[in-house]
Amino acid sequence: MSNSSSITQFLLLPFADTQELQLLHFWLFLGIYLAALLGNGLIITTIACDQHLHTPMYFFLLNLSLLDLGCISTTLPKSMGNSLWNTRAISFLGCAAQLFMFPFFISAEYYLLTIMSYDRFVAICKPLHYGTLLGSRACVHMAAAAWATGFLNALLHTANTFSLPLCKGNAVGQFFCEIPQILKLSCSNSYLRKLGLTVVSACLAFMCFIFIVVSYVQIFRAVLRIPSEQGRHKAFSTCLPHLAVVSLFISTGSFAYLKPPSISSPSLDLVVSVLYSVVPPAVNPLIYSMRNQELQDSVWKLITALFQ
Repeated sequence: MSNSSSITQFLLLPFADTQELQLLHFWLFLGIYLAALLGNGLIITTIACDQHLHTPMYFFLLNLSLLDLGCISTTLPKSMGNSLWNTRAISFLGCAAQLFMFPFFISAEYYLLTIMSYDRFVAICKPLHYGTLLGSRACVHMAAAAWATGFLNALLHTANTFSLPLCKGNAVGQFFCEIPQILKLSCSNSYLRKLGLTVVSACLAFMCFIFIVVSYVQIFRAVLRIPSEQGRHKAFSTCLPHLAVVSLFISTGSFAYLKPPSISSPSLDLVVSVLYSVVPPAVNPLIYSMRNQELQDSVWKLITALFQ
């Protein structure tokens, strides 16, 4: 293939070689996908319907659930369909859509998690200014900034990727179309352009990481100064779910993109890609609801109201 204009479809990496194992993969992923839809859908519906949950923390959680649904819906349905029909093909437009949507949702989620750390910082370290610093308009603006920054980041990377000639075949070494895998098919020597976007994204991600770390250092210092044990426990309880989600997000993503080439293999890459693209969206609702009695009560009220 001389360039990307001659490519009409890409071939994704299958999870197994036999039809029986492919079907097993389909049912496994179907269960995970339904769990993610149910968990995130319940959180979105509960927060939207319960007036008591119309606070900054739950507003950002609603946005996080929307991003999780978008992220897992970008990758799993096509992979499940390919496993069910025993095929590897994805159209050029379908691949381009995945190439744009996945970094859009992932980067927007990272920026949103950074904003959520600021929310916890203000709630614990500056409680008297919480209503002023995190009013409804400010929350909407911050959430919109996370979505818009994710959109711009994905747009720039997608445009850069498909502006490069692809002349090394159409076999993608991943179960969904991902920018690093598509770049491996390029025969362009435009290293400066690739490096420029990578450096900008890496710097932005590192700045967000530093902001989260600094926020939690201040939070822990403030919590340890609370005189009552009950007060410290309550403060920690509001932070632990967010900290667990951030840790899962950063650890899986970092291992996927920063692991040494010496330990890289197709099977390991598949497992790692599932860890950072599929597991967090399915597990996040469980993490946030596990220690949050207020959210649990609201979800239970919603479920009982639906079945009455």
